[in-house]
Amino acid sequence: MTNPVPFSKDYARVATEEAFAIPEMLRLYKELLASGTHDDPGFQSLWGFYGGSPSPRATAIYERLQDLDARRIGDMDATGIDVAILALTAPGVQVFDAATARTVSVQANDILADAIRRHPTRYVGLAACAPQDPAHAAKEIERGVTQLGLRGVIINSHTRHEYLNDPKFWAIFEAAESLGVPVYLHPTTPSKNMVQPFIERGLDGAIYGFGVETGMHALTIITSGVFDRFPKLRLVLGHLGEALPFWMYRLDYMHLAGVRAGRYACMRPLQLKVSEYLKRNVWVTTSGMPWSPAIRFCQEVMGEERVLYAMDYPYQYEADEVRFSDAVPMSAATRRKFFQTNAEELFGFKVQAR
Repeated sequence: MTNPVPFSKDYARVATEEAFAIPEMLRLYKELLASGTHDDPGFQSLWGFYGGSPSPRATAIYERLQDLDARRIGDMDATGIDVAILALTAPGVQVFDAATARTVSVQANDILADAIRRHPTRYVGLAACAPQDPAHAAKEIERGVTQLGLRGVIINSHTRHEYLNDPKFWAIFEAAESLGVPVYLHPTTPSKNMVQPFIERGLDGAIYGFGVETGMHALTIITSGVFDRFPKLRLVLGHLGEALPFWMYRLDYMHLAGVRAGRYACMRPLQLKVSEYLKRNVWVTTSGMPWSPAIRFCQEVMGEERVLYAMDYPYQYEADEVRFSDAVPMSAATRRKFFQTNAEELFGFKVQAR
């Protein structure tokens, strides 16, 4: 990379939403795409491109996802990133049948833990799991945290078109809360009942569909009462909260109006306002949103302790985005929280000397 970004002397840069993939998972993606046996148009659109296109963007991302050593470390060095928090790329194992998902999640966690052992000062990891089998998922989260040293859970939004507001998945939340680790709810393409208008307009991916789908998913977690049942659960959203911080006032107003009107059987009273759960149980990362007005807005409405830096490697590997984030107006103390200490506190680690 020309014109690299130097490391900061005043704070460590912790990038909190950085993707990886294991070769076996990508091989199975290609098999699934070729077989035509899945029912996920969004997956077809996303990985039909990244797994099959000869375009320079697709091939570079495909290669970088699988590298957990020299190339990735070199890219971090070139952009002044001290620590990367690594998580299995979307849709992770959540597109597979339950048996395959169980096997691949275990493999991915073992490979990630090995990479962290090779680079202990540069990597922190989040545990993958198979929501298709919630009991196994809970056990794998426990193994990932207590035996492998992973620091949270990655959920790549819907699992074969099902969402975590369904109580059958709540063993995952129970495990995360009891272990004291956060759940990172990462986007994937919209589920089959909502994706088609996005695909027809080229909007199903990170440009817009990701945020719509995952913002909706996070909101259903709130409105279904998950945080009343698990008040100490911590949820992380990328892309500055998938627009939910901007909607706080209207979410509060319309949720209360809906409850009072009895319009939907699924919309029940909650102990707090929607915005209060966002401020109590949710943290947001920038992940490809190095835009000063949006970052400062989130710091204002959610609190500066709840907004963290992320790059979104390798999908948005841009040195200028580090520079833009460095240039956001904030005090020295707030900047250190933004880049370093918020991540240390949320994910339970300390940046070590390189």
